[in-house]
Amino acid sequence: MDCSADHEKARNQPTGETRDGLEGMIWVELRQCFDPEIPLNIVDLGLVYDVSVHDGQANVKMTLTSPGCHLGGQIASNVQERLLAIDAIQEANVELVWDPPWHQSMISPNGRKTLGLETV
Repeated sequence: MDCSADHEKARNQPTGETRDGLEGMIWVELRQCFDPEIPLNIVDLGLVYDVSVHDGQANVKMTLTSPGCHLGGQIASNVQERLLAIDAIQEANVELVWDPPWHQSMISPNGRKTLGLETV
C-alpha cells in the first residue's frame, strides 16, 4: 500500500492548532509521543502518515525510522495509550507501514531546527 499521499497530507497540517475537534486532539496527543532514541516527537519526525477517526475509533498509520527499530512496539503502544486517554476515543488502532520508507526529508522544519539539521 502506498501511503505517500497520506504522508503528504499529514506533513502539510501536522499541528493540533490547524485541525478541528477530535482529530485536532489526536494530533496534540501524537505530539506527546517520542522516539526514545531521538529527542523529537513522532509528528515532527515525520513518522505519522495518516490519522482518521470515525465513531470513536481512531486509526493511525505511521512508520518508524527503520524497519529494524527494536522500539517499534513501545512507540506504537505509547501512541495507542495516548489516543485511548481521549474521552471520545473507545478504540485506537496503530498500523505500522513501510511505504514510503522514512527518510530525513520527512522531518518537519521545526524538527530539523530542534535537531540542528537546519541549513543556514
